[in-house]
This record gives sequence, structure tokens and C-alpha cells, in this order.
Amino acid sequence: MPYFFENLSRFGGKLAVMGDEQLTYSALESEADGIGSLMQERSLAFCACSNTAESLAAYIGMLRRSVVVMMLDEALDRGLLFRLVEAYSPNYIWCDSTRALDFKGWIPLKDTGRNSLLENPSFLRTAAHHGLALMLTTSGSTGSPKFVRLSYKNISANAEAIAEVLEISPEDRPYCALPMNYTYGLSVMHSHLLYGASLIMSRSQIMTREFWNIFSESGATSLAGVPYTYEILKKIGFLEMDLPSLKAMTVSGGRLDKRLALEFALSCRQKGIRFYSMYGQTEATARMACLPHEMAVEKAGSIGKAVPGGEISLINEEGKRITVPGEVGEIVYRGENVSLGYATNRLDLVKGDENKGVLKTGDMAEFDSDGFFYIKGRRKRFLKMYGKRVNLDEVEEILSNCGYVCGCIGVDDNMRIFTSDDRLLEIKRKISAKLGISPSGIKVERIEGLPRSSSGKVLYSLLEARDA
Repeated sequence: MPYFFENLSRFGGKLAVMGDEQLTYSALESEADGIGSLMQERSLAFCACSNTAESLAAYIGMLRRSVVVMMLDEALDRGLLFRLVEAYSPNYIWCDSTRALDFKGWIPLKDTGRNSLLENPSFLRTAAHHGLALMLTTSGSTGSPKFVRLSYKNISANAEAIAEVLEISPEDRPYCALPMNYTYGLSVMHSHLLYGASLIMSRSQIMTREFWNIFSESGATSLAGVPYTYEILKKIGFLEMDLPSLKAMTVSGGRLDKRLALEFALSCRQKGIRFYSMYGQTEATARMACLPHEMAVEKAGSIGKAVPGGEISLINEEGKRITVPGEVGEIVYRGENVSLGYATNRLDLVKGDENKGVLKTGDMAEFDSDGFFYIKGRRKRFLKMYGKRVNLDEVEEILSNCGYVCGCIGVDDNMRIFTSDDRLLEIKRKISAKLGISPSGIKVERIEGLPRSSSGKVLYSLLEARDA
């Protein structure tokens, strides 16, 4: 198990969780072990979680018990959840007590009033690889059965690297605004628990007064967000707010507009706040690169350089390493935080380390004469929608299963859906609900028919050539 979860009680009565609830490190360890003791080692558990002390305790309890944990959104669509149950046959499910009613025949092991731990009556004893600790989705909330397999070493290595580069200390109080089932949000928790910091956890939304009341009352020292978070912050007047406790801000989960990055970097510098632009993927546990706060203004728009213990290089289409500044190539990352590989069903849990510490990211970038990297786009049909990684092919499959014939293209935070169907608003609402993202980033356009090749494949290049 990750060594920083082995002895949480070493921080004693120090608060591990603040915000909606308070929990000391000793109490967190005790509550975690109370949950973990109900499960069998090396079994598989779904953790359908929210940002609460209870969900954090359940997650930690599973890891301490050497249970393989699959993290899911508490509000995941019911149909998508059961699709995952069918593919993975979990031994246990931690979920909202109301949702637990959907699992008829499952054995209730614990009910806190808010959450329930259920045991599968058809308990499978399929083995799991000894190093496998955690599985995170690669595709936001589309319900894809494809998950990233992460090891105990992956989690520890990344937590240590992030704690070092962000100068995390026991006095820090990060406001955990990102979901803990999301790799970036979970990374924030890991890196701060490593040093005995106090996590501020709340289900309040960033646009509400309650969120900022908790922020001020708890004396939050840091805030992590995706690019869309920063767009919201600007709209609600964050740059004019007086938040004396705030010492650091991080952005990852997509490419932040250079103008917005510069605006926040300048504001943070004036207020004495450390502003870090970062880059990562679930396949590398979370974050792979960081722009030092000292360079946030001068190198605005850059993701910086590799985190401690990691290495970033670029390769061209022939697979050769790029050595000339300004030449665009695919990012290749090396480090101990690179995942073991993927899983698409229960049988994949026995697989070992297929990546061997090397990850071809599919992201295209260039570096300048000082060795700082800049993201230029994506090689494959993935994009980020407000921090959630979305596979456009899976979006089309979801819509097809709902009876719509669509072709999808787009860039970060801007998805375009083409269809000959007249139910444009219905399609927008449907995919917005399925993905759990704002409809403002989705544009549905009517077209007489999708352009296709002779083999029947959609010609996305022709869709991209249409005026937005």
C-alpha cells in the first residue's frame, strides 16, 4: 500500500478534514479501518464517491485493506453504472444509501445513513495483480468500461513529486473543489495527505456564496481547478476578491487560454500567491509537468517541465526524438507514476506492468529554447470538456444507443455534434446529462447527411471544414 496511508495516526489529533465535517487523522484512520475490515483483501470494490469525509474514509480503508478500488462518480447514470457492474463484477460497492436500493439482493454490510457498503452475493475470487491499487476512468462520465490500472508505486511516486514541486507543508489547507473520483482531484488529496495537511472538503459549488464562506472560515491556502474553473472564477470576480489565506493556485486538466493564464499569473504575483500551470493524464496517475510559479508570467501558456522523477520528450511521426525548439511532436513521458496499463473487464485485473514506465500521451506539443513545453493539440479523438476527458467515438456510441445518428468533432470545451435529426435540443440535453457537463460547451448542428467514405466511415475532415 502507499506508505503515507500506512500510519495516518502519526499526525494524531491534527485535522485531516475540514469544511462540511471535521475529522482528525487518528479518527480518519480509525473510520477507514472500520470500513476496510468488512472487506476481503485483494477483492474489487466500486467506490461511487463524493467529496465527503465518509467517502475519503471508505477510499483509504479500501487501500489499507489492499482492496482494489475503482473510483466512480456518485451521480453516475444508473444505466452506465450497471454496465460497469456487468463488465467487472465487483465484490463490493460503496454508494449513496438511496442508490443502494437499486442493488436488490446485494448484502448490506454498513449503512451510515448517507452511504452504504454492499457485498455482491455472487462473490468472485478472481485474482488481482499484487501491485494493482486503483482504477480510474479514462473518459469522464461516458461509462466506458476502459479504466487505467494504477499501482501503489504509481500513487506514491506522483504524490511525492507533486508535494515537492508545489512546496506542500503540514500547514496547508487545500480547498478540494475537484471531485475525488477525478484523477486531478484525487491527486490533490494524495499529495496533501502525504504531509499531514488539512483537506477542506465540501459539496458546495464554486459559484455559491456557501463555497466562499467555507473558503474564508476555513482559511483555505490553496485552490486547484481545471481551465473551466478559471473561466468561472473570472466571471464571478475572483480577481478582485480579498482572500488573505490563499497562498497557491494550480490549473491542470486541459489547456488554459494564454490570455487568461497571464491575467491570473499577474494577479497572483501582485497578491503574493504562487500560480502553477500543470499538465497531466490519468495514465500517469495525475500530473506530469509543472510551470514554476516564478515563471508564470514570463512563460504564460506553458505547461513547464517534467515533475521531479519524470522526463518529457517529443517524437515526430517517424518516432524519432525531436531536439529542435519549435518543432511539434507527440509528448512521451517517462516516470514511476506511469500506470500499469488498461482494463476493460474483471479478467484484466491480473495483468502486470504493460507500460514499463513509458507513456505516449497522444498530445502534441513543442518546446522553446529554454526547454519549456507548450501544448498544441491532440493526436487522437479526445478532448477535454471542462476538465473531463471525453472520447468522441464513445459520445457517438451513446447517442446511437439513444436512437440518434451523429458525428462529433471539437476542441477543448467546445464539442460540435452533427446530425440529420430534427431533435437538436433533445440531443444537446441528452449528452449534457450523460457526460455531466454544461450544455454551453455543446453545439448541435443539423446536416442533410453525414459525409462518408466508400467504406462507410464518417469523413470528420469535412465536418471540421464547415464553418463553426
